Amino acid sequence: MKTKNILYTLALAVIMASCTGHPSVPTDAQRESRLPKIFPDYTEVTIPSNICPMNFAVQEGATDVVARLTYPNGEITYGDGQKVIIDEEEWTGILKASKGKSITVEIYAKIDGKWKVFNPFNINVAEEAIDPYISYRVIQPSYVAYEKLSINQRNLTNFDEKEIYNNMSVSTESTGQCINCHSYQNYKTDNMLFHMRQGYGGTMIVSNGELKKVDLKTEETISAGVYPAWHPTKNYIAFSTNSTGQSFHTKDLAKIEVQDTESDLILYDVDKNEVSIISELDDELEVFPTWSPDGKKLFFCSAHFEFYNDSISKETEMIKRYKEVKYSLYSADFDPETKRFSNMQMIFDAADSLGQSVTLPRVSPDGRYLLFAKAEFGCFHVWHHDADIYLMDLNTGKTEDLKAVNSDRSESYPTWSSNGRWIMVASRRDDGNYTRPYIAYFDKNGKAHKAFEVPQKDPYFYTFFLRSFNRPEFMVEPVTISPQEFARKAKEEAVKAKYVKN
Repeated sequence: MKTKNILYTLALAVIMASCTGHPSVPTDAQRESRLPKIFPDYTEVTIPSNICPMNFAVQEGATDVVARLTYPNGEITYGDGQKVIIDEEEWTGILKASKGKSITVEIYAKIDGKWKVFNPFNINVAEEAIDPYISYRVIQPSYVAYEKLSINQRNLTNFDEKEIYNNMSVSTESTGQCINCHSYQNYKTDNMLFHMRQGYGGTMIVSNGELKKVDLKTEETISAGVYPAWHPTKNYIAFSTNSTGQSFHTKDLAKIEVQDTESDLILYDVDKNEVSIISELDDELEVFPTWSPDGKKLFFCSAHFEFYNDSISKETEMIKRYKEVKYSLYSADFDPETKRFSNMQMIFDAADSLGQSVTLPRVSPDGRYLLFAKAEFGCFHVWHHDADIYLMDLNTGKTEDLKAVNSDRSESYPTWSSNGRWIMVASRRDDGNYTRPYIAYFDKNGKAHKAFEVPQKDPYFYTFFLRSFNRPEFMVEPVTISPQEFARKAKEEAVKAKYVKN
């Protein structure tokens, strides 16, 4: 009777473990002397101490898997078919126990009726947390059709995602709308913006919590504001103004080129609703402004390009010579009180010295480092498979390829977390067609660690959600203005900005 009770208790424990998502570890597994194939690849990554569960799928052709997670003073198992889905509440406890240490993961897979066990790997948990929110534009891989676009915000500490604004709230059959280039001042959302193009066009600006719709195009500027950068201490925004076109390849993996035939830099004073020109040099294509953390220096990219064929349009000549457009990195000093710029100079000669092109600079919160994307040519590197992320030490001028972050496909839109310990990029490494957000730890010694894909509740989410995640940005708080409020403001007439000569 005693033996029967013991067996009954053990059987009940196995059943309960299976029902609660904690399967038993197989005792007859054969060792495979390699790491398992998992998606997303979270092997030997370093993660924040406050991130959501790192759910993944085992891609070994298994019918069942068991993942044993061993962490300081604890051990737990998970398994759901081919997937490893981790309980959110339990994960919070695992992270707390593992902060500054590691979680060891050992995978058991039932393949052709037999259990195999693979070499364990670590998921390292950093001491530092990550900003709780990110935002990005969710877009189909289309080029000229304004179908459903949205700017979404995602809580990284769990799987919650909400729309900030959706263009379909105002689009009609005859009035399509493009939305893009969301930006925040100091990672907060009480000062933020995004652009609306075509139908109900204008720049949506939230200034100290107040919602405005502004038309930044003046007679003296090329266009309305395009690529934005909020000043860190003043209510100013630096923009590029661009005459942008696109052309298409018939035999090229890149598919499309986005080119500017003209581009300048402007400064917008939000409080005064005034636009002034920063730089409009002849034969220079200035673009992608970004500020130093103290607001006393503006970084940007510029390409020297001279049109010489008067028999064709600038657009046609640019299409014919698109590989000649190469951007280098510049800086200019700025006086926040007078709004005057000075000492404009090249700080990284990518075009002439390297025959390369750099774009999308972003300065670390401590002012020490600068990230940028580099490729063979052009300014829209999201379409260029050779685009990689580089790091410049602003103290020494030394640059390096962030190999731990990069892949053999496009990396673009680099950005820093507010504490400077995390880097986020838009990467096409999964399939070459869709950009997805990847995050990498950047330690106090200036070393970047292996990048990992932003986790989703379903590990296969990125394989069936056929949208790109563009311009990922960190946020320390969510946007609280509702999509409906943005839509109501979008239908109003935009307030015209005034041009002032500075």
